Amino acid sequence: MRLLLDTCTFLWLGLNSDKVTKKVQSAFLNPDNEKFLSAASAWEISMKYGLGRLPLPKRPDYFIAEGREKSGIESLPIDEESALFAASLPRLHADPFDRILVAQALVHGMVLVTSDEILSQYPVRILW
Repeated sequence: MRLLLDTCTFLWLGLNSDKVTKKVQSAFLNPDNEKFLSAASAWEISMKYGLGRLPLPKRPDYFIAEGREKSGIESLPIDEESALFAASLPRLHADPFDRILVAQALVHGMVLVTSDEILSQYPVRILW
């Protein structure tokens, strides 16, 4: 399975939060699954950190890189096809970061790992 972690899931996993379900933990630890973090999530994390709205144990450039490397998470760039597809999605969710994650999951055949119930209204596979 190809897993695209949403921003909160990546943060919760990296900070060892108990908010992550056993189902997600199992899929995350399964070596047969590929794990990805979108550049959109890195952008969101760095923006919120810079605004003082997201405390982290390290600066985002270190926190994200170390978290991805430690957990075998690949970086997923924002490609043109996903960007254009995001604009065509119904306006069920106003957050542009979440909309691009939905588009990337759909375009790249991934399962979106998220607790955001609104996103399940899109035709994207969700794991939570």
